[in-house]
Amino acid sequence: MVLTALRGAIGFLTRVPIGRDEAAWAAFARSPWTFPVVGYLVGALAAAPLLLAAPPASVPAPTVAFAFVLALYAVTGIGHLDGAADLGDAAVVHGDREERRHVLKDSQLGVGGTVALVLVVLGLATAALGLIEVGSATAAAGGGGVPLAALSLVVAAEVGAKAATATLVCVCDAPHEGLGSALTGESSPGATLSVLALAAPAALLAWPRVLPGLAALLAALATAALVARWARRRLGGVSGDVLGATTELARVAALHAGVIAWTRF
Repeated sequence: MVLTALRGAIGFLTRVPIGRDEAAWAAFARSPWTFPVVGYLVGALAAAPLLLAAPPASVPAPTVAFAFVLALYAVTGIGHLDGAADLGDAAVVHGDREERRHVLKDSQLGVGGTVALVLVVLGLATAALGLIEVGSATAAAGGGGVPLAALSLVVAAEVGAKAATATLVCVCDAPHEGLGSALTGESSPGATLSVLALAAPAALLAWPRVLPGLAALLAALATAALVARWARRRLGGVSGDVLGATTELARVAALHAGVIAWTRF
């Protein structure tokens, strides 16, 4: 069952062509602990382009930042990014919950969704530039450079984003039938403990520097709390789009929090 759940999580959370069968999906839906586990894999794969910033390649930082964004969505797909766009459109609606939920289901991209997409991608690219700066400064100080500093923060941020989304799956309810209810209906608040326990080691990846990774995890969880509060008030609960948007927003917040903590403390 554990391996089946992991296959389902990889199939749902990445573009890796495994775990797309019904049994894997059912096992994944009952196992929110798989979110942060897959986060370690996604973070490691997405962080790989940052190695190009270090010698001997020494690729210019803007190009590496662009490659980082491309690699991330090559691994994860754009399903969660679509959720961020839908939530952006719903956020600018002047109306009640029903009107906002109607906008969430509308496939057309509006101004709010466009702004949300731009902010998320811009946030990722600028965070990558910050990661490269962190790696360069660490290398100059003889601390291992890009592989240790930047890569560990990317993994911590990805694990944090996945854990944040899983936490909402455990503690929130969906406003209607759909992907959100298929996940939230299978989990209980008690499952949050296993999610957080599996995510916590990500803060130690850059040992002895614990604060940056911890800041990334806490920023991701705080972002999820804010999104959940807004969704409950404005939508009546957490839908599949809200879960997808949580992953995207939490990832950006975690990356920037990690960079700030590394450079300022």
